[in-house]
Order: sequence, then C-alpha cells, then structure tokens
Amino acid sequence: MADVKWLTQEAYDALCAEVAQREGPLRQEIVRRIAAAREEGDLKENSGYHAAKDEQGHNEARVRQLRSILESAQVGQPHADGDQVAHGRVVTIRIPDLDHEETFLLASREEAAHAEIEVYSPTSPLGSAVDGRRVGETVTYELPNGKVIEAQILAVAES
Repeated sequence: MADVKWLTQEAYDALCAEVAQREGPLRQEIVRRIAAAREEGDLKENSGYHAAKDEQGHNEARVRQLRSILESAQVGQPHADGDQVAHGRVVTIRIPDLDHEETFLLASREEAAHAEIEVYSPTSPLGSAVDGRRVGETVTYELPNGKVIEAQILAVAES
C-alpha cells in the first residue's frame, strides 16, 4: 500500500468539506457567472466569461485532486515502534555540519494546515531519508542544489 496517504481525522474531514463546497455552492456560483456572462453577448471579447471559465477549470481540477487524495486516504497513523520515525510522528534531528537541530512533523502536505510545527512530507528528501529509521541512526539526503547533508535522529514522539 505504498500509495496510501495517511491523514488525521481532522485533515480528512477538512478535505471532505472542501470537496462538498467545491462541488456544491462554488460550482453553482461559477455556473451562474458563466451564464450571466453569456447573456452579455460576444464571448470572444468577454473577459468575465473567460475568467469564469478559467475558474471553473481550476475548481474542477481541484475537485479531481481532492477525490484522488480521499480515495487513497487512510485515517490514522501507520504502525511503528516507539523510537521509529513514521508518518504522523514528531522528529528531532541534528545536522552536525550546520550545528543545527530541527524538530518537525513527518506528514502529508494536507496535514500542514493543521500543524503547529514545520511539516515535512515523507516523499521529501529529508522525509524519505528518515522514514522508517530509528533514534540514534544517521542518514544522508540530497538537497535540491545537489549538496548531500548528514542528519542524526535525536528523538521521535507521537504528534
């Protein structure tokens, strides 16, 4: 189940509410604006019509994206031992080369709206490097600029 997207109940409910809003009131409002713009006449030079059609396209694309996320969503957290990094856990690392410590939540982008600390995706370079590892392990990951960074996992806690 590598394509599973783990979400908290709060994030899942928020995405469901967004789908309902986009498929209901927002979709109806956009259709109303398109109809009103059509009544104005020549569609080639009707900026209101083109703006509403663009918005309709963006709205429908977001609905498809949300539906895809929700179809593969699993509410809760994957099983992991207490000292093991996993989705939904708060991780503290130390980067010796920079003499820097950082604490973050390993979670999906959808969780970031509800988090009070920095969120890293399990698919990000750092997230994929630490995912499944344990306290005390040292990992390396590559930054977008090509630089390789070493990080030591100091602590893992439930979020």
